[in-house]
Amino acid sequence: MVQAGPAMARPDVRFMLAHPAHLLALGFGSGLSPVAPGTVGTLWGWLAFVVAQQWLTPLQLGLATLAALPLGWWACTLTARHLGVADPGAVVWDEIVAIWLILLLIMPTGLWGQGIAFALFRFFDALKPGPVAWADRAFKGLGWRGGWGILFDDLVAALCTVVVIALWRHFAG
Repeated sequence: MVQAGPAMARPDVRFMLAHPAHLLALGFGSGLSPVAPGTVGTLWGWLAFVVAQQWLTPLQLGLATLAALPLGWWACTLTARHLGVADPGAVVWDEIVAIWLILLLIMPTGLWGQGIAFALFRFFDALKPGPVAWADRAFKGLGWRGGWGILFDDLVAALCTVVVIALWRHFAG
């Protein structure tokens, strides 16, 4: 088992494979990207959703997304603690679950609609305007509170994304 220690500069494949929580929190390797791990994790989540959609019903996708929240809370909490960093950039499970939630709520939609949802989510997650900035500050630390905080700001960014899409659909059509 990996123990908490001084902050790790950057996790690697060995760290990711050292514990199942690391594998999950690091998005099965997508969080190890040296460039824009959050964007890569979101893309991986988008791809995983589209593939899963071939075999799962919307209800099953919704249940899987709901189950991913407490599982991700555990994985993000443990991985952040082992890295010694409150909100490591390599932890991308939050982006994965958020894009699943967005896609679940906006489907059915085509590739353009999904791409717009992706871009809006990345805007809210990366720039953290208004409520996302508040959510990002609300829960900090290396314990369960901090683990929830890793997920919470992305859930708020997902909510903002869905609201913008709903307003766009309402006023455009």
